[in-house]
Amino acid sequence: MTGTREALVFPDGFVWGAATAAYQVEGAAREDGRGPSIWDAFSHTPGKVAGGDTGDVACDHYHRYADDVRLMSELGLRAYRFSVSWPRVQPAGGGAVNAKGLDFYDRLVDELLKADISPYVTLYHWDLPLALERRGGWAERDTAHRFAEYAAAVHDRLGDRVATWTTLNEPWLIAFLGYAWGVHAPGRTDPAAAFRAAHHLLLGHGLATAVLRAAGARQVSLTFNLSPVEGPPEVADLIDGLMNRQFLEPALRGRYPADVLAVAARHGGLGHIHDGDLALINQPIDLIGINYYNPSVVSPKPGEPANPAFPGSEGVFFEPPSGPTTAMGWPIVPEGLTSLLLRLSRDYPETGLLVTENGAAFDDVVEDGAVHDRDRLAYLDAHLRAAHAAIQAGADLRGYLVWSLLDNFEWHDGYRRRFGIVHVDFATQRRLPKDSALWYRDVIRRNGLAR
Repeated sequence: MTGTREALVFPDGFVWGAATAAYQVEGAAREDGRGPSIWDAFSHTPGKVAGGDTGDVACDHYHRYADDVRLMSELGLRAYRFSVSWPRVQPAGGGAVNAKGLDFYDRLVDELLKADISPYVTLYHWDLPLALERRGGWAERDTAHRFAEYAAAVHDRLGDRVATWTTLNEPWLIAFLGYAWGVHAPGRTDPAAAFRAAHHLLLGHGLATAVLRAAGARQVSLTFNLSPVEGPPEVADLIDGLMNRQFLEPALRGRYPADVLAVAARHGGLGHIHDGDLALINQPIDLIGINYYNPSVVSPKPGEPANPAFPGSEGVFFEPPSGPTTAMGWPIVPEGLTSLLLRLSRDYPETGLLVTENGAAFDDVVEDGAVHDRDRLAYLDAHLRAAHAAIQAGADLRGYLVWSLLDNFEWHDGYRRRFGIVHVDFATQRRLPKDSALWYRDVIRRNGLAR
């Protein structure tokens, strides 16, 4: 029958959940001893964030977490991936631990467990304590060691109840959007600092993983933003190296790709890579966290300046989308998720896979007390079918966490972009499940997709 899609069932034990990040949802930016982060400073700098928006209040999740967990339970979520705010735990980025900050995550974890929802903790989702940035941030080696100390402090409090730990979320974005392009905090435009930051993030991951393992953590993961790169090999391989292999290969194979080292050497040299670093970085992990939104399409173009997010990409043209896009202007290509999952299974077969973010922003409208977000529903359906196709072809995919549970502070886009399956009225903080949330509830109930 033309135009229909078959019903699909996912493997037994497949993990269904949703994700958020601390600065995007918590608010309470100055409460209970929390110190400032680089995103507090960046969002309060005029012209950096659309509409002058900040995360000072965001979704007020810090105060409304119990209601939010009840909502998660009503939607049938089995897992909730949230990040811990480093400046809430260590306001100075090291030294004394702020007990009140950890108390919040204690309460949140207990509430989740009461609702039979597994807590998936991400230790770093971009909110570096401002005190550390003032000492050089991720461009300085010491930050990696401070991160390991912070990881130990959080695990010491929550490790008896949290099984799955992610060290970092999206190191490429942290390094290159924050330190090379400057559109994310801390807002620097220094390619050499970006390559140093990339290495120190990986070093911090390795050091933190060792700490977590020694403390008895059951599952450790690292979440990458990964994008299949399409185009002639002479340009596609370079961009794939800078975006994907620069992080996958050191973490999972203990080596840097030669093409990445060649670019880094032209941007500040390789003196920040010390003997023994790659062995520290290459700690065994249980899961590769995958944040997938879209592929990149590139072509050679002599004279094209380097893309600011990809130092060393002179002569590479990034093609504009040729099909439907989200409100972010990102192309909608679900089959890219299939190819990405199969690539990871082929290249790193010993490590399980978890989709830690996948979702879309659209221009949602509340009509008669409902949000009929058909575009998002279709997006999620198509990407879940793409994930299922990868499983059928042999990918060891163990779960899917939609981005995002709530509309929230969308970084430099402020509150104008809505990724949530739950609508948030930021004036009243009222939560309203969108049609996609109700659809996702049914997906979870049947462990699959209806015809």
